Amino acid sequence: MDYTKALGLPITEAQVAEMETHAEDIDFAMAAEEESKLRHDVMAHVHTFAHCCPAAAPIIHLGATSCYVGDNTDLIMLRDGFDILLPKLARVIDRLSNFAEKYAGLPTLGFTHYQPAQLTTVGKRACLWLQDLAMDMRNLQRARKDLRFRGVKGTTGTQASFLQLFQGDHDKVEDLDRMVTEMAGFKKAYMVTGQTYSRKVDIDSLSHLASMGATIHKICTDIRLLANLKEIEEPFEKEQIGSSAMPYKRNPMRCERCCSLARHLIALLADPLQTASVQWLERTLDDSANRRISLPESFLTADIILSTLQNITEGLVVYPKVIERHIRHELPFMATENIIMAMVKAGGNRQDCHEKIRVLSQQAATVVKQEGGDNDLLARVQADPYFAPVLGHLDNILDPKTFIGRAPQQVARFLSEEVRPLLEPYKAEIDVKIELEL
Repeated sequence: MDYTKALGLPITEAQVAEMETHAEDIDFAMAAEEESKLRHDVMAHVHTFAHCCPAAAPIIHLGATSCYVGDNTDLIMLRDGFDILLPKLARVIDRLSNFAEKYAGLPTLGFTHYQPAQLTTVGKRACLWLQDLAMDMRNLQRARKDLRFRGVKGTTGTQASFLQLFQGDHDKVEDLDRMVTEMAGFKKAYMVTGQTYSRKVDIDSLSHLASMGATIHKICTDIRLLANLKEIEEPFEKEQIGSSAMPYKRNPMRCERCCSLARHLIALLADPLQTASVQWLERTLDDSANRRISLPESFLTADIILSTLQNITEGLVVYPKVIERHIRHELPFMATENIIMAMVKAGGNRQDCHEKIRVLSQQAATVVKQEGGDNDLLARVQADPYFAPVLGHLDNILDPKTFIGRAPQQVARFLSEEVRPLLEPYKAEIDVKIELEL
């Protein structure tokens, strides 16, 4: 139904029927020719549509402005863009949640400053990634929920043209604004606008996409670092070539692609920030060309990054034996405090034991760093009679599972209380597989 007709404007059923009949009959060649003459994209299509609908020509675009067409369309696209991205993000979170649950108890070296630190677990590390993705999910949901429609506001946002059309009836102007807003699927319209909706809306939308880009860059960088250690790798097909020159290589090209595109996504945020800052008074047109690039590119970039990350998280490969070897190499140093406490419990002096351990640790470090040998601290402890009281307990003292704290319990609680509930609205779309064209 035409709402202006419903509110009493002199619009005929025949005019409405004519426009509905030709709504999809767009003569793009004619529109392009009109635009070349008029230098105005919306008016080019108004003229083209009027050519298809001669009876309705007098009322097409009546009371409207180009931003009624363009801005309202952009808001619809932003909303629909979020509706496309959110299920994709949910699938990534689901796959990574399954990974975290599977490896919740697998000890691995933690790293601070990219130096070996106290142990964590593979699943707990994945939860660090998940926590950031969950923040992104909530941010995207909020940005989508906060979107409003521009509605019918006129050339400078005062609705003067519509007030004139309805002969000064303010209620009918508000009714029209509400009806068009609801027809477009929005619950609310912005109560005040200039000629455009505030360009801060674009900042709000794209900032959360850029933030998600930062999250994904961090995740994929971590995987790239772990691939160098041969602890975790992204999927690698049977006939895939990692390097044209070095046949043995398994380059993490999917993660590298995500990082590359994520940087572009992050960089795109500069566009709406600058655009919003230079909007003069009720509007200026230097936003238009920029937004036609930055808005769709941000959503398209986020889309392919999420598809690629889904592919990665569905096929992550873990090498427990390599992880175990790295732990064995570093654990003797990390276990020194446990050895000291065990010696004190057996009747030893804490300061004496500390000095013994310090000397042996320095000797073992020399073997590792200067001679390129293995960490032999444990052998040195076993060979020193001073440590005889605890030698029978060394296996328990050096059990990696005693160094991971509450990591498995943290994983279980985090997935149960924070992650799984976040996925509930997307259950019907969670199991969708993607075919990634690489």
